[in-house]
Amino acid sequence: MKTTFCGLAILVTGILAAHLANTAVSDEAAATPAPKAFIDGTGLGWRTLGEADFVMVNGDPDTWTWKDGAVHCTGKPVGVTRSQKPITNFELVAEWRHLKSAGNSGIFVWASEEALKDLPPNKLPPGGIEVQVLDNGYAEEYEKKNGKKPDWFTTHGDVFPVGTSTMTPFPPTAPKGSRAFPRKNLSKGVGEWNHYYVRAINGEVRLWVNGEEVSGGTDCKPSTGYLCLESEGSPVEFKNLRIRELP
Repeated sequence: MKTTFCGLAILVTGILAAHLANTAVSDEAAATPAPKAFIDGTGLGWRTLGEADFVMVNGDPDTWTWKDGAVHCTGKPVGVTRSQKPITNFELVAEWRHLKSAGNSGIFVWASEEALKDLPPNKLPPGGIEVQVLDNGYAEEYEKKNGKKPDWFTTHGDVFPVGTSTMTPFPPTAPKGSRAFPRKNLSKGVGEWNHYYVRAINGEVRLWVNGEEVSGGTDCKPSTGYLCLESEGSPVEFKNLRIRELP
């Protein structure tokens, strides 16, 4: 078969064009980040947490108000509402927002029965692992008051042991070493909804803030106990609370 110069040129041009097109597609794919894994609390084994799943520990009758799948907390008195029963291994999703600048709250993991027994109003459990729920305004007020940025806490998802509980935090950590600091600052400000995904398995707690893992720790003691929502002086709301209990 005889190939003309013109035909060969067309063939080479076609091959080169196809190569350049494939290269452009590959470069574009490489430049496009992969979608983030986002746990939304749906699927096999997940269930919604509502008013019937919690027991008041040391609040007033109107401290926690449940309506339409969400719960409003006045923040007063300081205290907690706990799960009906102790939970060991689980995954939890929760959305939260503070309604006042510098608001403070939290989610307690593995709070023991001893830490909750006869707990008076305006006291928090002296045990458990706290997943911090703190508005960015808290750090801003600290800086105004003290003339320096805080070095012992952040407002983007600290995880730390409370009272008699212990934990080995993942780095980075607070100066004293017991509090896990987030690797990225992802929390949104007052009035905006934030999404937490908490995974607590075999004594290890990990926290994702708005879709990215940021903090946690291992060797938690105890590694079983009650799940608690915290009232700490300022109005806060939670919604879309969902849990999947694990073996």
